[in-house]
Amino acid sequence: MAMKDYSDEFKADAVALYESTPGATYKSIATDLGIDRNTLRNWVLRDRERRGQDPAAPPAGGRRVAASKQAAPATEPDERIRQLEARVAELEASERKLATERDILRKAAKYFRGDELVISRFQFVDDHRDAFEVKRLCEVLGLNRSSYYKWLSDRQARQVRQRADERLAARIREVHAESGGAYGSPRVTAELKENGLLVNEKRVARVMRTFSITGVRLRRRVRTTVPDPAAARVPDLFRRDFTAPEPGIKYMGDITYLPLENGEFLYLATVLDCFSRKVVGWSIADHMRTDLVADALKMAARTRGGLDGAVFHSDHGAQYRARVYAGLCDRLGVTRSMGAVGSSADNAACESFHASLKRETLQGARHYGDAATCRRTVFAWLTRYNTRRRHSANGHLSPNEYERRHHTAKLTLAA
Repeated sequence: MAMKDYSDEFKADAVALYESTPGATYKSIATDLGIDRNTLRNWVLRDRERRGQDPAAPPAGGRRVAASKQAAPATEPDERIRQLEARVAELEASERKLATERDILRKAAKYFRGDELVISRFQFVDDHRDAFEVKRLCEVLGLNRSSYYKWLSDRQARQVRQRADERLAARIREVHAESGGAYGSPRVTAELKENGLLVNEKRVARVMRTFSITGVRLRRRVRTTVPDPAAARVPDLFRRDFTAPEPGIKYMGDITYLPLENGEFLYLATVLDCFSRKVVGWSIADHMRTDLVADALKMAARTRGGLDGAVFHSDHGAQYRARVYAGLCDRLGVTRSMGAVGSSADNAACESFHASLKRETLQGARHYGDAATCRRTVFAWLTRYNTRRRHSANGHLSPNEYERRHHTAKLTLAA
């Protein structure tokens, strides 16, 4: 399934690739990226309009040297003054905008805490909607206005649930106290059911956490730190079998570094479909935090229209073992798989993919240059890899073409 929900990062990289490619045409770049020509054209025109550039100008990388050397037409003093005044007004407006953002974020800091981050953001918007526009608040905090208004419309239902939780907490405290403070959620649930209250253990556990009601643990089980559940052992479900009978069943991923001219690095996280070796998700950043691999997996979910029931295989990197990443996999319905610690062979297909990427993009060079050039180069290779690059595992078909033929064959057999 083609990715229709393109991220802002993808759009920006596509525009940068077009603008920096000598002699580029919308058709040639769009074909490489696997998108519609008019879609790319609209992105480029909007970007030029935002930057105040002539929409009809050729790509910056494709302008002839002679044109760049032409002297700019003389500007009348009054026109020059008008332009400067317009620029000053633009800068003043930008300064006011930044000041507003700074004020909003400073006031919002105390709202952002713990597991209630999203709820706290909505609450902040609601508390400050008289001081700032709702649209502006949502933009600064990275929220969708529709989500805020949905949260607002559900206020009464939340209040009803909160009152119900408070009543349940009172019953739990009674049972908890009668047990001498020893019962945890399983025994509290059993006691409540015995007394005629039909409630499941998950809700009891949630209410107990919310109202800080805890059971007593035996001393031999007391721990000084709460272990990260993502750090628990994850089985190897691949056993070095990097093939799949259908798309969307098995995925694999890894992180690789991208060297820059100043001795620093960018980092690339990828998600590949084992069936066609298609890159269904990727993320490039200047860090290796968990967000890097999480963003790649989210892109894969958008590309495929969901990952429910799929298996994702990785190494034992800290990012893939993090609590946040484990939670994301659970929400997406992804089962995690990990190879043995210290064994590159258990994720050999991803290692080979990243080696091919750097071999074909660096072409013997030691680095990619600056960060912007690196991003454009890797972005172009990744998109062309899916749409054009022939892969030996696919009978020398590109991943997209291999999947297209597979779907066509299935439809033919079904008919």
